[in-house]
Amino acid sequence: MSKILLVEDNEMNRDMLSRRLTRKGFEVVIAEDGGKGVDMAHSENPDLILMDMSLPVKDGWTATKEIKADDAMKNIPVIALTAHAMSGDREQALAAGCDDYDTKPIELPRLLEKINALLSK
Repeated sequence: MSKILLVEDNEMNRDMLSRRLTRKGFEVVIAEDGGKGVDMAHSENPDLILMDMSLPVKDGWTATKEIKADDAMKNIPVIALTAHAMSGDREQALAAGCDDYDTKPIELPRLLEKINALLSK
């Protein structure tokens, strides 16, 4: 069973996404802010991270850069989740070290394709 770290500050998004992923057979661990996200990436050693970009304490860009700069965690794939589908956001996410990018509201089939593609690498 693959473990996904969901870093998301919005309780409704967190709840809905973690339930849907659990039903799809993933183990889901949750961090409510970017600082906890970095700590949990270290302690939980997830197979994949779903990283909201607009987070308190430490934003998703910063948290991803820290995770990718750490040798112990740099190979964990990170999918950026953002409500701001502005041009340049995808490039910014990839530049921060994210392996893929998805927009909110989440379309589960599309997100699952991205998750499965990264997990099968």
